[in-house]
Amino acid sequence: MRLTLHTDYSLRVLMYLAVFPDRLSTAEQIAAAYGVSHNHITKVVQTLARLGLVETLRGRNGGIRLAKRPEQISVGAVVRATEEDFDLVECFRSKTSCAISPACRLQGALRDALAAYLDVLDDWTLSDIAANRSGLARRLGAH
Repeated sequence: MRLTLHTDYSLRVLMYLAVFPDRLSTAEQIAAAYGVSHNHITKVVQTLARLGLVETLRGRNGGIRLAKRPEQISVGAVVRATEEDFDLVECFRSKTSCAISPACRLQGALRDALAAYLDVLDDWTLSDIAANRSGLARRLGAH
């Protein structure tokens, strides 16, 4: 399973904010730290704000911060909320042209695999994936 860039960047933004909890960050700082598009990060921040995972504060002293404690943010929940769909193969969609769909058991196997994948991600929190704060801070270019 491959995550979309939007989900990848969502997790990265959350990790960045978890690493630097005592300050407000900007989309510009986050984009620069990861070497990615500022526009992409801005869209991700909008999504995360809509989901209630980050707070955005406008104005001269504004910025972005986590809206919840890192241990309250499930990686699985973030992935579910930010992925476009989980149609691993054509037969996951309601209209399929696959000739063997009625007799095929692949769909069931893939559904089980997807459920297991998400179950594992549910066991991880933002706190878990950002636990090495000092190492991550060094890599993100901020001390």
